[in-house]
Amino acid sequence: MSDDELWGLYYTLLLKDLGCSSNAARICELYLTNDLAFKHDFKTVGDSLPQVLNFVLSHTGLRAPLAERFRAVMNILRNGKELADELIQTRCQRGAEIARLLRFPETVAQGIYHLDEHFNGKGRPDGLAGQSIPLYSRIALLSQVADVFHTGGGPQAVLSELQRRRGQWLDPELIDAFTAVADDAFWAQLAGTDIDAAVLALEPGSHLVPLDEDYLDDIATAFGQVVDSKSPYTSGHSARVALYVDLMAETMGFDADRRRWLKRAALLHDIGKLGVSNSILDKPGKLDGEEWEVVRTHAVYTEAILSRIDAFGELARIAGAHHERLDGTGYPRGLAAQDIDLETRIITCADIFDAITAARPYRGAIPIDKTLEIMSESVGTAIDAECFAALKATIHRLPAMTS
Repeated sequence: MSDDELWGLYYTLLLKDLGCSSNAARICELYLTNDLAFKHDFKTVGDSLPQVLNFVLSHTGLRAPLAERFRAVMNILRNGKELADELIQTRCQRGAEIARLLRFPETVAQGIYHLDEHFNGKGRPDGLAGQSIPLYSRIALLSQVADVFHTGGGPQAVLSELQRRRGQWLDPELIDAFTAVADDAFWAQLAGTDIDAAVLALEPGSHLVPLDEDYLDDIATAFGQVVDSKSPYTSGHSARVALYVDLMAETMGFDADRRRWLKRAALLHDIGKLGVSNSILDKPGKLDGEEWEVVRTHAVYTEAILSRIDAFGELARIAGAHHERLDGTGYPRGLAAQDIDLETRIITCADIFDAITAARPYRGAIPIDKTLEIMSESVGTAIDAECFAALKATIHRLPAMTS
């Protein structure tokens, strides 16, 4: 492969799961299960009927009442092909769309779109076969299978599974190439603690893209969409919070550059929710203690994810603190008022406003005037007074926002 082709392959492999958040809620709805564990385990399932049946029975509604579990299992057994087509089509289409928004070439978008095609033509979404499947997709699928089985069973499990899927899911020529390079040093590096550094060192340098301010905006917008795709109840949440934040910051006298920076923080403030199952995020009833602790981790994840990007260093701290409270009872650190930046306070205020006005699994949307009344009770404890005043001034400037 040429340097340009290697560059495209590299980013196809890193971004192959861009669309995964878009079917998380649907998986929870259909299988009554934790979408994160489901997706991990599903990658180990082949084409045989016993494997498929075992997977359905061992992953569907294990904590649901017996009658609900029975209905879910029967629905999957009756409509399994159509449901699988729907889930994979949604993921593939969305992943390709976001890759384009991130300015990757069409070869990368197509590599992501066709990830689940099988060499024998029985895959999805388009039933492509053999060499008609993009090479990026064929390599990515083989790599995905190898990684899952290596995690679960080590090198021999990988080599055995690749041979089982030879000519069925996987390109025989690529399997031969894999086995040729999978020596002892390869397996040691794959299992090592420096895997991140090794992957970064592989990036081809032939296709450098300038990281200007417009591109940073596009990146924030794209990953905001990845987050918002995770649940029907959060659809558009990051974009709305970013709009409120931008208008509030303008009202409060922030200059254009700082407003632009703060809007990115608002778009990315919930990126940590990608690490929380929809079975918790979309639960219609009250969360128990353990579930609430899991939800609280999303703020930690947000800061950890964004901190890995040099250009987002300060932004990570601001966005990750959006659930801190002025009275010190917030999370994840329980910061006191003097330790909470004004930028974080703005995001917090906008986030609370959108959370109350949007519909949730356990209630409908609350009108604007009632929302402001509810929020006023938390001014000085959770909500900054200056930010709340800016929010009220902002909301009534928007013609669509009426009570």
